[in-house]
Amino acid sequence: MTNLFDLTGKTAVAIGGNSVLGSAMVKGLAEQGAEIAVVGRNLETAEKVVQEILADGGKAKAFQADVISKESLVKVADEIEAWSGGWDILLNAPGTNSPTPFFELKEDEWDHILDVNLKGIMLTTQVFAERMIEQKRKGSIINISSVSSTTPLSRVFTYSVSKAGVNNMTQFLAREFAPHGIRVNAIIPGFFPAEQNRKILSEERIASIMGHTPMNRFGTPDELAGTAVWLASDRASSFVTGTLIRVDGGFGAMTI
Repeated sequence: MTNLFDLTGKTAVAIGGNSVLGSAMVKGLAEQGAEIAVVGRNLETAEKVVQEILADGGKAKAFQADVISKESLVKVADEIEAWSGGWDILLNAPGTNSPTPFFELKEDEWDHILDVNLKGIMLTTQVFAERMIEQKRKGSIINISSVSSTTPLSRVFTYSVSKAGVNNMTQFLAREFAPHGIRVNAIIPGFFPAEQNRKILSEERIASIMGHTPMNRFGTPDELAGTAVWLASDRASSFVTGTLIRVDGGFGAMTI
């Protein structure tokens, strides 16, 4: 069974791998033997994640890119290809959020959130999947969605819209890439408190979340690692594509 999840010899490109959730998932991939290209807009935080992976005996390198610039993504793809020769796994975990109420929402804020969360994944997949296909590399693309993508949450209007788009894109690309042996799936995390969402977690909101989560607790970032490893493995999830995998403590199953 251990061999099912062995990623030795695989290279993973982790867009947003320097984030709280992204770093937990890339550490899981590294533990199973994958070498990791940690890509972030902030090179310093990407370097920090790389150092943690190296300290645990893994192989990784930090890269800098802006997900809403195709030129920047092509440049970093060239750099990663020179480093590793190519990649088998693409983890798309860019993200930004805002609690701005609907009628106070400005166009530039709307554009920025959609650019990072949705356009960013589109551009990244264009650049990195195209090279996978050119090199005839079968592999796995893992997009990070959100529970708000299926049940829109209050106070995160634009974020919910963007993540719903990620779900749709995931299923569309799963169909498009299947003939090339590339699987495309999305992970739907529940509530994993991080800097970008702590500002909207009042005591009242926390109570509401707990009341809607059968496991009655928040998730911890490392609890996403197993799902990422499973989806990355071309043995363990070889017939899984176009699927939205919930890791949410039962949030999506809750009813009145």
